Amino acid sequence: MNTQLIIDNKETPSGTGKTYQRKDPLSGQTVSTCAAASVDDARLAAESSQTAFKAWSTSTTTERRALLLRAADIIESKMGDFIAAMKAEVGASELWAGFNVMLAANLFREAASLATQIQGETIPTDKPNSLSMTIRQPVGPCLSIVPWNGPVVLAARAIAYPIVCGNSVVFRASEVSSMTHRLIADAVYEAGAPAGLLNFITTAPEDAPEVIETLIAHPAIRRINFTGSTAVGRIIAEKSARQLKRCLLELGDKSPLLVLDDAAIDDAVSAAIFGSFLYQGQICMSTDRIIVDEKVADEFVAKFAERAKSLPIGSGATVGECIIGPVISQDSANRLNVIIDDALAKGGKLVIGGKSDTSQYPATILDHVSSDMSLYKDETFGPVISIMRAKDTEDAIRIANDTEFGLSAAVYGRDITRALDVAKRIDTGSCHINGPTVQNEAQAPYGGTKSSGYGRFDGRAVIDEFTEIKWLTIEDSAQPYPF
Repeated sequence: MNTQLIIDNKETPSGTGKTYQRKDPLSGQTVSTCAAASVDDARLAAESSQTAFKAWSTSTTTERRALLLRAADIIESKMGDFIAAMKAEVGASELWAGFNVMLAANLFREAASLATQIQGETIPTDKPNSLSMTIRQPVGPCLSIVPWNGPVVLAARAIAYPIVCGNSVVFRASEVSSMTHRLIADAVYEAGAPAGLLNFITTAPEDAPEVIETLIAHPAIRRINFTGSTAVGRIIAEKSARQLKRCLLELGDKSPLLVLDDAAIDDAVSAAIFGSFLYQGQICMSTDRIIVDEKVADEFVAKFAERAKSLPIGSGATVGECIIGPVISQDSANRLNVIIDDALAKGGKLVIGGKSDTSQYPATILDHVSSDMSLYKDETFGPVISIMRAKDTEDAIRIANDTEFGLSAAVYGRDITRALDVAKRIDTGSCHINGPTVQNEAQAPYGGTKSSGYGRFDGRAVIDEFTEIKWLTIEDSAQPYPF
């Protein structure tokens, strides 16, 4: 499938005629081809968004809500198209693709419900005969940059939340999943989005830095939201700061699952399997580290490995349902091989799995992971899971916090009072007691701490991200002045 740029609701090729081809990492065949936007294309998109913003910022709550509700229904109706696109482009299983579509439709509906929640407040004042209050106003055109790994739901939140707050969006889709991202943009157009409210652009990887910097620096763009790696997030934050523009960043993680000495082991294993291997660990909140009390470690590791061995393996693009599909590229597989070699050389014990010469990477578990290994500190973003044995609960908390990241975490234990105390002491944006690290609900704020970024998607928190607060007063024109 070929995807073009969409500016002012009109399909257009790149001004230079350049395209980028996404190839399947296993077969080498071209899966999708997208237009590769130039700097001039980016400027046109920003200018179009500025024009659209002037009208949309004055739209009624009913108009915004109706648009998003129609889009939600359309997204659900295209379930089959989304699943086919995600299988082909990013090797997703039908489970992960369907999960994405369900979450995205729910997110659009939740965003629609926020239309009447964008509220200010009255403020006490010492001035007689005066009214002091705040209002929330749209910020302006927003630049939304999203990755390929959760392409439907991540695109949904980057589009729906700015729009419900009265803003327009320049949506920079991933060249890896341009077909999938185009489907969600199409749903918004089909729902009746006015021209320029959502402009859709893709780039070639080598052109992305210049195009994105142009957009960040463009006077029309007033907010930036980015989901992706911490390394790129730092660049986005620096470039935004130079322009004195606020950004929302959801970045990398090494999400820990803590298994305390009183945990229901079978239940903890089920959560670990789901959190570790859903979409072969290529989710920002995938369970990357399992920190288990040494008193129950042998039992946990044995059961965890046995369950992992039975997971169906294969390419979602060529076979039926599978859990462990290929990682996104051969480069990703090569990076995982280096991480495994380093862990084994420093005393790590391979429980199951191991290195791969292709992107079809096996479920891999390494036990006795220590702090001198790259596996201990570096995000794997693949089906390579580290087991860290803790001496006790305090040691488990120490290990969990011994990282630069802080997005998601989970704690398993029967003593809920103790588990709650542990959850509160883990430095992450979210923590789930007796549940997996991989969780998302559109009504709950989601985001990270430390190198996992700042700001919050979802819930009422997005109102602060995509509106400006303004102080207003209504006063007596004949009030006295001291001079």
